[in-house]
Amino acid sequence: MRFRIYKRKVLILALAVAACGLVLWGSNGRQQRKNEAPAPPPPLPDAEPARGAGARAGGYLPAVSAGLRRAANTSAAPLGAAAARPEADNLTLRYRSLVYQLNFDQTLRNVEKAGAWPPRELVLVVQVHDRPEHLQLLLDSLRRARGVDGLLVIFSHDFWSAELNRLIAGVDFCPVLQVFFPFSIQLYPGEFPGSDPRDCPRDLEKSAALKTGCINAEYPDSFGHYREARFSQTKHHWWWKLHFVWERVKVLRDYGGLILFLEEDHYLAPDFYHVFKKMWKLKQQECPECDVLSLGSYTVSRSFYGVADKVDVKMWKSTEHNMGLALTREAYQKLIECTDAFCTYDDYNWDWTLQHLTVSCLPKPWKVLVPQVPRIFHAGDCGMHHKKTCRPSTQGAQIESLLNSNKQYLFPETLTIGEKFMPAVSPPKKNGGWGDIRDHELCKSYRRLQ
Repeated sequence: MRFRIYKRKVLILALAVAACGLVLWGSNGRQQRKNEAPAPPPPLPDAEPARGAGARAGGYLPAVSAGLRRAANTSAAPLGAAAARPEADNLTLRYRSLVYQLNFDQTLRNVEKAGAWPPRELVLVVQVHDRPEHLQLLLDSLRRARGVDGLLVIFSHDFWSAELNRLIAGVDFCPVLQVFFPFSIQLYPGEFPGSDPRDCPRDLEKSAALKTGCINAEYPDSFGHYREARFSQTKHHWWWKLHFVWERVKVLRDYGGLILFLEEDHYLAPDFYHVFKKMWKLKQQECPECDVLSLGSYTVSRSFYGVADKVDVKMWKSTEHNMGLALTREAYQKLIECTDAFCTYDDYNWDWTLQHLTVSCLPKPWKVLVPQVPRIFHAGDCGMHHKKTCRPSTQGAQIESLLNSNKQYLFPETLTIGEKFMPAVSPPKKNGGWGDIRDHELCKSYRRLQ
């Protein structure tokens, strides 16, 4: 009975938001020219104006107030006896409407005629949270990469920020599209999918939770912990983004190329696109059984001599090949058939969940084609999984030094397969953090409601 109630609540929430979006689209969308960004609401007293996706249409995109940001970063508080569900304030509602409008309009920047513009054989999708210094490093590396002037880059946000919008507005060297995860904790700061004050505190014992009556008392994770919205969001965003770019981005409706999935704390080598094209050709000719491509692992040699033109065929592992993951539409379609398995597996990490799918749901474990010298680097060894102090400029300088000292080995004329190493893949050990049935149902709803 409780399962049905939660499922119904999530469905009602999703339908209500969708209806709100449809009303807004009907009233505003028809009034916009095809290539024109929507006119967002005027800046509010506590929100600085910022140039963003709508800047070319003369509009300004308001920044989120400090109060909304604080609420988005607050974890579930202990349940009080008279805790009541807060109602969304007007600012939050306006941002929800703006997000739906932008996702519907899908205004492309840096293209002459959006309707007739065909994407090339690769599209980049960047998942962005709230680390502008890391994003700046990624954008700088992308600007220096050769041949990217015609590649579409889609930025998928789960945090509205004037600073992030300004950074992306400065991208003038390739086509750009911004989309926004519509169920972020920033847009739902006091209710699910954010942290509801009636939620059970993370470490409360289930027996005590049942006595206090917190609303998710029956659904701790495999380790006895209750959900934390800030950890659940990343997996939600990744799965929503996967569906949205393949099925709802209009310019990709008949797209037959690959999509390369990146994150804001990645750094690209100058020859990443050059190497990618040669990898794709090699995959078609010599490794048709390879399911996905990866731009590199976390293992980096100080010298690229003798290995810069080598790629390996391996069994895909989430701890090695989750950076620069490139999928075909065929690979995506096999993934979405595993929606239930992805959305109910008790691990808040999207990549560990994919690892689970490769041994439990997909037709066969993934084989990946990956270069021995990475063409992608991780510049964010701080954040959700780390307690280190973030020093993105230092990390960026180290990566640039490595690339500069090996620049004579970049842009190889040919690639060859160096090693085929395919041991059996063991099922991963789940990390928990994804036991709440509301997360399961919302995750599964993306495929139905988009």
